[in-house]
Amino acid sequence: MIVGVAYAKPTVQVWKHVDVPEGATARDAIERSGLLAQFPEIDLAVNKVGIFGAICPPDRTVKEGDRVEIYRPIHPEAELLEKKS
Repeated sequence: MIVGVAYAKPTVQVWKHVDVPEGATARDAIERSGLLAQFPEIDLAVNKVGIFGAICPPDRTVKEGDRVEIYRPIHPEAELLEKKS
């Protein structure tokens, strides 16, 4: 089945479609996407993940058409840093 995996940084957004077997988890989809190699700063022990904007554990089973999202930590002063730019 095909699911999407998305990750965004301030300068780049990536959305990949990956083929995973029935019963696959969000972690399985992320690992198959290649994003962990492409973005070594992603640490699934630290970064939260979600499906269609709802945070979930990495071991959540995915369904056909789901969009698995990897979230970056939010800097406490992110809004102030944006205004300075």
